Amino acid sequence: MPQTAIDLAHLARQTGGDHALERELLALFAQQCVRHLRTIHAGADAQTRMDAAHTLKGAALAIGAWQVADAADAIEQHLAEPDSRRTETAMDALALAAAEARAAISRLDCAA
Repeated sequence: MPQTAIDLAHLARQTGGDHALERELLALFAQQCVRHLRTIHAGADAQTRMDAAHTLKGAALAIGAWQVADAADAIEQHLAEPDSRRTETAMDALALAAAEARAAISRLDCAA
C-alpha cells in the first residue's frame, strides 16, 4: 500500500473525527512547515536549526505526516554530527516531504 503524505486515519484518531479541528491542525502544520523550513535552511547556528527540525518532527507526528517526521529527524541527527553532504541530502528529503504534505493539505482544503 503506498504511503500518503498525511495519514488521515491517524489524524482522525487524534481529533476524535472532528473535521473542523482536522482542517485547523492541517492549516497550522502547513504554516509551521514554512516557518521551520526557513529556519532550518537559513544557515543559523546548528542548535537553532536542530530545535526547528525537532519541533517540525513533533508537529508532523501529531498529524500523521510520517515522511516529514522521518526527514526532520534525519536533519536533527545530521546537525548533531555535522557532515555537510549528508545534511544537504537530508534537507532535500525534508523539503520534498514537506512539499508533498503541503500539497496534500491543499487538496484536502479544496475538497472541503
